[in-house]
Amino acid sequence: MIRVLVVDDDFRVARVHASYCERVPGFEVVGTTHTAADALRLAAETAPDLVLLDEYLPDRPGSSVIGEIGAAVIVISAADDAATVRQAIARGAVNYLVKPFAPSVLADRLVAFERFHRSLHGDRQLDQQAVDRAMRMLHEGDLTGSALPKGRSAVTAEAVREALRSSGEPMTAQAIADAVGVSRATAQRYLADLARAGRVQLGLRYGATGRPEHRYEWLGGTDHA
Repeated sequence: MIRVLVVDDDFRVARVHASYCERVPGFEVVGTTHTAADALRLAAETAPDLVLLDEYLPDRPGSSVIGEIGAAVIVISAADDAATVRQAIARGAVNYLVKPFAPSVLADRLVAFERFHRSLHGDRQLDQQAVDRAMRMLHEGDLTGSALPKGRSAVTAEAVREALRSSGEPMTAQAIADAVGVSRATAQRYLADLARAGRVQLGLRYGATGRPEHRYEWLGGTDHA
């Protein structure tokens, strides 16, 4: 389970964000708090894996505690100016969400974080390919949910991604369609979205009939690679 600490100056907003987290499988909220000082205290007591951190806290800016909190941080703030975002990222935030947002937007980023966290589990040695793969996983959620093209379903998009990701090898659009339970044309539309986003690589293979067929390879690899 990914242990989450929620920090927001408004107790109602903190409660809402906590409820968003608890709807995502694999996440548990270990505490909510409303000041930077209490965030540091609770982080020391509960050892969270992830902190959802507001920027506007009453005692000091949320981003100022990122280096002290001992966990990955997603900043969630109404601050939408480039300087604040730049500062939060420079201090170590792994993502940044601008309020307000739909629950699915946070859920997408949490799911991506869980995959990233799982890919770096343990103390094994990592080569550059493994590091690059983990970083791609971390930001997969940035291109889903509300960022999907008009007319796309987030559920279908995730099913297509998971079918390709879990296969461990390139697949045709028809194979993806069969795995997900959609038409070949529908699978091709979602695969084209992933190709444009740089998540899959499109290649050609000549089949038994001598005709070329497109095959899609997941650039992020498998979750356990």
